[in-house]
Formats: sequence, structure tokens, C-alpha cells
Amino acid sequence: MLERILQSANYIKERIKETPEIGIILGTGLGGLVEKIDTEIVIPYKEIPNFPVSTVKGHGGNLIVGKLNGKQVVAMQGRFHYYEGYTAQEITFPVRVLKYLGIKRLFVSNASGGVNPEFEIGDIMIITDHINLIPNPLIGPNDDNLGPRFPDMSEPYDKKMIEIVETIAKEQNITIRKGVYCAVTGPTFETPAEYRYFRIIGADAVGMSTVPEVIVARHMGLPVFAVSIITDLGVPGKIVEVSHEDVMEAAKKSEGKMTMIIKELIARLG
Repeated sequence: MLERILQSANYIKERIKETPEIGIILGTGLGGLVEKIDTEIVIPYKEIPNFPVSTVKGHGGNLIVGKLNGKQVVAMQGRFHYYEGYTAQEITFPVRVLKYLGIKRLFVSNASGGVNPEFEIGDIMIITDHINLIPNPLIGPNDDNLGPRFPDMSEPYDKKMIEIVETIAKEQNITIRKGVYCAVTGPTFETPAEYRYFRIIGADAVGMSTVPEVIVARHMGLPVFAVSIITDLGVPGKIVEVSHEDVMEAAKKSEGKMTMIIKELIARLG
């Protein structure tokens, strides 16, 4: 795997001017952050050796490199999912490439369904922990050059960055939720019984991404900050028929607040 990672990373390095400090993965309906980046280059995924290609509506399928609030960033405009037919290793391959580009931190966003009865559509939830129901991307032979065989997961989401974001939200009078994200394979949206199950096992929100990326990031020692926008509700009495278009529309309504939070977080990082 390392040879393929280096091949992809070297292809990108030949096309960029500076080493990026921060990697950003943008989820469904949340690609608008790239408009705030002082873009230096756009690289379609299909041009990068060994990269998967995004097949989901609302995922741009580009790597965006440039400056955001004075920091050099590399943003994935769209991610990959297990339900697209890729393996867990394939959907997380870009995270390893970002690490070998030189990033020191990873920011991840997604749209998710809220199962906490206190949540409402449009809420922004900082992910503080997760439950993984997608095959683990570290299954198989381990390359010690990438990370340890048994990586610690006692702090999957960086507490210092969470504290900074809580301060930003308070200053900007933005209501922030915190909670546990449960990752499932999809692509079906959940049944009422499944929603109840996820709540019983400790989840506050459920979605089809993010956690495999976080596992790989932590495997390589990358601190992670992750945020969900609650786009639908899996709460008894509030469950309605939902489509992918509904999710994208709901995500866009809160995208501005999420974008502001990430921009300000970047500005405050040393």
C-alpha cells in the first residue's frame, strides 16, 4: 500500500507550491467551504493515480489546494463510501495520501440523522466519540510504516480543538450540540427499529461515513476534528420519508455556520 500512497502523494506534490497544514473532508451538501479557499489548484480525483472516483450526487470529486485564513489547506470536495462498492481500505486511501502530503490535522464533516430526541434538523453536532458498524479499514496485514497494529482510540476526536470550537460557538452565539456518531454501511436510510437500536447503544446521530476515515487518521497519528449537520430525525414521532435531495437541502441551510466555525478554528490554531 505504501508504494501506491507515495505514488499518489508525489503526483500531487509536483503540482502544489506549499506543504498543506490541514486536510479537510467535506460531506454531502457541504462542499461550499471551498468557495472560501484562496484556491491555487483544483485536481480532479480521476487524475490522481490510485484514487477512487466519487459516484454520489453532491460530492464534487475534486482536491482543492490553497489558503484558508492564512493556513495552507487541502480539501476533499466529496468523499468515498463503503456503499459505493469500495473496500474500507479504498475509501480511506485518500486520508493516507493527505498524511503523506504533510498535513498535521484533519477536519471532517458530514450530514447525519439525529437520534437524540433533543436534536432538531439543522443542528450542528461536534462529534466527541463514535460507534463503528462499518468494516474496520485496518483489517488485514499491518504496515508498521503507516501505524501500529493495535492503535489506541481513547481520544479519537481531539479535545483541544473541540474546546476551541465551543469557545467560537459561544462567541458567535451559535448553538452547538455534542454527541456520539454511529457509522453504518447504507445505502438505505434507517428503519424506525434501527433508529431505536442506535439510540439504545449510545448514538446521538447516525450516518454512512466519517468513522473509517477517523480510524485511519488516528492510526497515523493525525489529530481529528469532526462535525455533523443534523439533516433528518430518527426520533419517534418525528420520522418521515427522506430522500438524498432532502439531506443535501437541509445540509446547505446550516453550511454557512459550519464554514464559519471551521474558518475560525483554522485561524486560532498555532
